[in-house]
Amino acid sequence: MTVTDPLLAAQEERFARLDRVLPTAPPPEPGEMISAALPDGSRVAGVVTRWVAGPGMPPWLWSAATTYELQPVIGHTGAAGMDAMLRAFRQWLDRVGDRGPDTAASVVWPSRDVDCVRVFLDHGLQPLTVTAVRRPSPLRVPSLTVTIRPALASDEDAVVELAMAEIRYSAKVGTAIERPEAEPMRRAAVAGRLGVGDEVWVAERDGMVVGLAETGLIANTPGTKTSRQLPMGLWGYVNCLSVLPGARGAGIGQQLMAVVHNHFAGHRTVGTFLHYNPPNPLSSVFWPRQGYRPLWTQWEVRPAGAVR
Repeated sequence: MTVTDPLLAAQEERFARLDRVLPTAPPPEPGEMISAALPDGSRVAGVVTRWVAGPGMPPWLWSAATTYELQPVIGHTGAAGMDAMLRAFRQWLDRVGDRGPDTAASVVWPSRDVDCVRVFLDHGLQPLTVTAVRRPSPLRVPSLTVTIRPALASDEDAVVELAMAEIRYSAKVGTAIERPEAEPMRRAAVAGRLGVGDEVWVAERDGMVVGLAETGLIANTPGTKTSRQLPMGLWGYVNCLSVLPGARGAGIGQQLMAVVHNHFAGHRTVGTFLHYNPPNPLSSVFWPRQGYRPLWTQWEVRPAGAVR
């Protein structure tokens, strides 16, 4: 038994009380363990994992080249335990000495644990990304003012244009980075998916593609990456929703998602999930209106040395 075992068991109880949708609290990913003492003599722990992204890797477009992720294991200690762990994390980062501009420090934590929000803010971390979930909905006939259909191979240029519009906008309001490799990477990611299924959807108005929904079905089983954040079962996933700037405000995004949600309902998914940036003035309004609510929040600061 390690110092984290009783803390992890207590943390599992805490998570279950916070939010019934949270899965069983997973053990931390491999990394370097750090710990801290509280005034009453009890201890909390955490594991720091270093993630590296580079050209050609999907995280290259939405994360720093090097991210130091703290995975706190604080049991029932709440804000006091989180504050102690972030102080220990700050000291650990000082020893590492990586203050490069393309670095980040992050903590992924349940969104409903409001007791820790003030602690994250006081240590310089910002709520840049949330993992949001939506309950399954019954099949409904959507009311459409545009044509929505599965994307074809001939739509590749239009799909890439919409994907790049999403990256450029997100780079202003969230974690995305418009790197030189962005366009060829996005083209390679979508090219093989067009015309072979019904997971990439486009909205067409007057013969012009003006909207995109890039989606997927994910079987969440033990051991998969998503099992750390979601209950088991078949989930719908929305990777990208984009509407051309000149076509926004006409309900095209809502119509795309109505069709996508119908598609997921036909597969009897247990829910739908996606990621959005709370500082994004469009996403932060649009997604709650579509029935999504935050489950996990990624607290982050760039560069990593900016943790207080």
